[in-house]
Amino acid sequence: MSRDLLQAAEALARHIGAVALGHYRSVLTVETKADGSPVTVADREAEAAARAWIAERFPDDGVLGEELGEHEGTSGRRWIIDPIDGTKSFVRGVPLWGSLVAVVEGDRVLAGAACFPAVDETIAAAPGEGCWWNGQRTGVSDCATLAGATVLITDERTFRSTALLDGWRTLIGEAAIARTWGDCYGYLLVATGRAEAMVDPIVNPWDAACFQPIIEEAGGVFTALDGTPSAFAGSAIATNKALAATVRDYFDD
Repeated sequence: MSRDLLQAAEALARHIGAVALGHYRSVLTVETKADGSPVTVADREAEAAARAWIAERFPDDGVLGEELGEHEGTSGRRWIIDPIDGTKSFVRGVPLWGSLVAVVEGDRVLAGAACFPAVDETIAAAPGEGCWWNGQRTGVSDCATLAGATVLITDERTFRSTALLDGWRTLIGEAAIARTWGDCYGYLLVATGRAEAMVDPIVNPWDAACFQPIIEEAGGVFTALDGTPSAFAGSAIATNKALAATVRDYFDD
């Protein structure tokens, strides 16, 4: 079943990504949601397409999506969807956005996939099934020193406390490279060995769930800022294994 769900999650992520890509670099009306984040017709159409796909193939499963809310299922399993993670990048024509899919049972992620259609990359994983990047097995880097590491964030303004922000600024002062290749793209870079740490001070389930198996099956470590090994704790750090403890120490407040 893990392999079947892995394949299904990847197929759905590609399907959502294709719908979103059809609107990419077009003229879009951008609305502002209650939380201040942007949304467009591309987000809503891509999520609607995802829900139709799930209803046809997994009619008993629930669905939680960023744009269209939650549909309760009867199977005990649900699909968590972010049709366009990185909408701010999407509406500005920046290609570092993705379509995210996780299949979960309770707080256990059964499979996760992320499609980045504007850069032609897809990554997917399930516990025990490995992490697959464009059809090839992939893994995190073996970099063991901050002096050689690339560390990523979406926006440091999302830190909830001065102590956590200070920890980040100390970390980037010791790292080789610090960049804001954030949103979902940062996790892709860690899972494929092109960066060593992605820090996300605030995440929702649809932002993070798919990346727990992706990072872990790539040989890395995925936790909340406080070290909780969960995609549902409201924050996230993804690292390679060698630097996991080192990076998390900067956020021990």
